[in-house]
Amino acid sequence: MADKTLVCKDCEKEFVFTEGEQAFYKEKGFENEPTRCADCRRARKQQNNNNRGFRR
Repeated sequence: MADKTLVCKDCEKEFVFTEGEQAFYKEKGFENEPTRCADCRRARKQQNNNNRGFRR
């Protein structure tokens, strides 16, 4: 398994999906590669956490 260069679907920047990350995904049974870079994943997670306080 080699590192893969992927493109973030939010910011369209390239990011590396490392061998270690690929092994982790396989170990956890994830079938899809990540579609967002680490920065966009972090921002999206923060946004989702902020929205939880405003449920009706």
